[in-house]
Amino acid sequence: LLCFRRYLLTALISCLFWNMLGLSAAMDSKPNILLFLADDLGIGDIGCYGNNTIRTPNIDRLAREGVKLTQHIAAAPLCTPSRAAFLTGRYPIRSGMASSNRYRALQWNAGSGGLPANETTFARLLQQQGYTTGLIGKWHQGVSCESFNDHCHHPLNHGFDYFYGMPFTLLNNCQENKPPELDVALQAKLWLYSQIIALAVLTLTAGKLIGLISIRWKIIACFTLAGGLFFISWYSSYGFVQYWNCILMRNHDVTEQPMKLERTASLMLKEAVLFIKRNRHGPFLLFVSFLHVHTPLFTTAKFLGKSRHGLYGDNVEEMDWMVGKILDLLDKEGLKNHTFTYFASDHGGHLEAQNGSAQLGGWNGIYKGGKGMGGWEGGIRVPGVFRWPGVLPAGTVIDEPTSLMDIYPTVVHLAGGILPQDRVIDGRNLVPLLQGRAQKSEHEFLFHYCGSYLHAVRWHQKDSGAIWKAHYVTPVFHPPGAGACYGKGICPCFGEGVTHHDPPLLFDLSRDPSEAKPLSADTEPLFDAVIRQMGRAIEEHRRTLTPVPEQLSLYNVMWKPWLQPCCETFPFCRCDKEGD
Repeated sequence: LLCFRRYLLTALISCLFWNMLGLSAAMDSKPNILLFLADDLGIGDIGCYGNNTIRTPNIDRLAREGVKLTQHIAAAPLCTPSRAAFLTGRYPIRSGMASSNRYRALQWNAGSGGLPANETTFARLLQQQGYTTGLIGKWHQGVSCESFNDHCHHPLNHGFDYFYGMPFTLLNNCQENKPPELDVALQAKLWLYSQIIALAVLTLTAGKLIGLISIRWKIIACFTLAGGLFFISWYSSYGFVQYWNCILMRNHDVTEQPMKLERTASLMLKEAVLFIKRNRHGPFLLFVSFLHVHTPLFTTAKFLGKSRHGLYGDNVEEMDWMVGKILDLLDKEGLKNHTFTYFASDHGGHLEAQNGSAQLGGWNGIYKGGKGMGGWEGGIRVPGVFRWPGVLPAGTVIDEPTSLMDIYPTVVHLAGGILPQDRVIDGRNLVPLLQGRAQKSEHEFLFHYCGSYLHAVRWHQKDSGAIWKAHYVTPVFHPPGAGACYGKGICPCFGEGVTHHDPPLLFDLSRDPSEAKPLSADTEPLFDAVIRQMGRAIEEHRRTLTPVPEQLSLYNVMWKPWLQPCCETFPFCRCDKEGD
């Protein structure tokens, strides 16, 4: 019996030793890094976050084999600023990617705004550590600054060795027979003004011909010319959105203009597969930035009508299938245990995306609000799933505040890199938390912006376990009580469309995650102390901000024909190199 006990003890020690040795070896080597980022996906749209009607077995597999975060927060509720924060680990207001006007995302490939060249992305730092870096899918961080081929904002100028995808984002305009999505209200006004001018010209001409109006033909001609120039000035951009914005690029070359949506998903998947195969000896960074599940929700025939949630559910299930194909490739190539994999969404689901009674946007679970709302949880709380077999414990759930900005220091740490010392990095390294070596998030305060306007602040009071959240500004829902800004497309950040709160609305998310019952000094003894502490945190945060050029200014977001990416001679921009 004594010998048997000694044998068991020796075997146990040996097992622990080899496990620790394997873990150490895995941590010492540089893992491949695979990042999945969905577009407009709600936290309530996938199975591992409680949805039992949309089938997402592959994303659920990641959660089952890894770590799931329940308080994963986007730094902004819209694509362009949220992705800028993801790539740089910094609040978008620090890089100039936060807007003070109503244009809160880039509007054109031919705009001059975008992620500044002096911002250092995680791709750049991993490139310096010997990684081959690739981006497949959506960019939406700008293309050029002063000429169509300077590519100052292009992925290849921000640390990616290879790019295949959309420099912009999907829009309804990219699909035939869909209602326009880009600047609809402005287009309606421009059409009205053009029609008024045309009617005036016809009236003057008729009046002159029948002798009712005494006016010189030269004046009518000048008026006609001015009207024609006005029409051309706006229709040359808004009349050809499909050609100007809906394009595919490989590195610096335009390959489809306009893109063929019916084969885009298969092309993206093929490119991701080929990148992994080319670089299977690693290390590599692959950022798969899905065009799913943004409108127009173009879905291939294989998935149409297969879900229980119409076109939106079909699109989610197609994206999950693509995730599965890439994960299967990792298994086949023997890369699964040597790849750090991450899945998230850039912000919450788009509640206002509707076609009649059909919902074309995501579901944000129990959380109030959605895309475009800087403060409410539904706009910024997103899925966050990690997997690294043998290093991260499988089946783990972490209920601590984390941010999409945390990916930056996390992957830089895994690659053996050093964070920039000349700027503020707002993200925190998640590795200790993901491995279970730390029990609490390093974030004490998180600041929730809508454009460049601070709407809310979150305080993780670690000693008590409370997660306080104060709303200083909230959008005015339309119709009242609807929970979104229906009829407007997206909720505004300022002006008559918001309400300012003094004192702010206060919630304890640990007790009220749905933000249903605001606290007051009468119902919460710590109300005044919490508000004072948050006020001090805001002052300290603002002292760290420095003025930078606003990349989303009206001038920077407007269409400039001399910046238009074009596969032929502008304005004859039409090609299908993929088909060729």
